[in-house]
Amino acid sequence: MNNLIYILTFISILGCGLIAGIFFAFSTFVMQALGRLQPTQGIEAMQNINVTVLNPWFLSVFMGTAVLCFILAVSTYWRWDQPGSFYLLAGFLLYLIGTFLATVVFNVPMNNALESTVPASSEASDYWSLYLTKWTFWNHVRTVAAILGSASLIISLLK
Repeated sequence: MNNLIYILTFISILGCGLIAGIFFAFSTFVMQALGRLQPTQGIEAMQNINVTVLNPWFLSVFMGTAVLCFILAVSTYWRWDQPGSFYLLAGFLLYLIGTFLATVVFNVPMNNALESTVPASSEASDYWSLYLTKWTFWNHVRTVAAILGSASLIISLLK
């Protein structure tokens, strides 16, 4: 059982790290670059990104990491006395709440609203400005949570 927990933890660390890297890229340069475009161009580019991100590669890492972290968290119920169990649970909670739920509750609804925005409309420019600020803020949250989740999972292996 310990070997299985080790393998699942290792894969979860990789998943958290990959997601953190993707979100980090968006926080540090992708959204800034889109913000430098004319609102019509920025909106169209982000609409295309939001369509293309829904692919098996991204979704398997994003959702698969959540599932693996959940399995690890459940395993702590039977293994709470084992070294590192607290960090397994913390890693799961950081990823689930700070990364996965933040995406579902904040970023996806903003993406859906952007999708229904006509880029050339008069209200599109106003929404784009708000979108850039709010979406990026929640992306920072997701990035930090994924990094901390990965760190917590790494610590669990070191205990």
